[in-house]
Amino acid sequence: MESQLLRYSEPNKLAYVGELLGGNNFSPKMDHLVCFLSGTLALGSVNGLPARHMDIAKDLGKACRAMYENPTGLGPEIVYYNMLPGNKEDLIIKPRDAHSLLRPEAVEAWFYLYRLTGDKTYQEWGWKAFEAIEKYAKVTNGYSSVNSVKKIPVTYRDLMESFYLAETLKYLYLLFADDQSILPLDKWVFNTEAHPLPIYN
Repeated sequence: MESQLLRYSEPNKLAYVGELLGGNNFSPKMDHLVCFLSGTLALGSVNGLPARHMDIAKDLGKACRAMYENPTGLGPEIVYYNMLPGNKEDLIIKPRDAHSLLRPEAVEAWFYLYRLTGDKTYQEWGWKAFEAIEKYAKVTNGYSSVNSVKKIPVTYRDLMESFYLAETLKYLYLLFADDQSILPLDKWVFNTEAHPLPIYN
């Protein structure tokens, strides 16, 4: 992953994980889904994997935060990071990729990073995401995906994904919990749908 997929954007050197098309053509496309990798690397770094994985995790967490720096403050489905020196923006959000399904992966990453480092920056990022959800995605009977994170006023997709309740809100709750000993990471593991499972030695 480090040698083939990990790159740094221009001009601010944000870490991102791109894609290999046809096995050898690199694309600077990063789905919001990839943000989970930040948390995975952070968790691995405190469980026997190389310490440098924590640095990569922090860098990816920062790049995922950059995805939310748009007019609504919501996370888009896909971004493309800039690889060319001289451009002013580190990433672009194409119109067809600008929708937000209120995915959990960035908040998941910030939860792990906060739990493992104690750095309140990750709580601040999570709070900004939560405020954006409350402001732009809350509707009369719940929450809705939005058609574009780049346009205000927003228009809605009339769809609330199940993972918003099962994962996004769960990780937000855990990120902000007064008692950070809830579900300690040395005794519990979260599966891909954020269900906590006990670790048996």
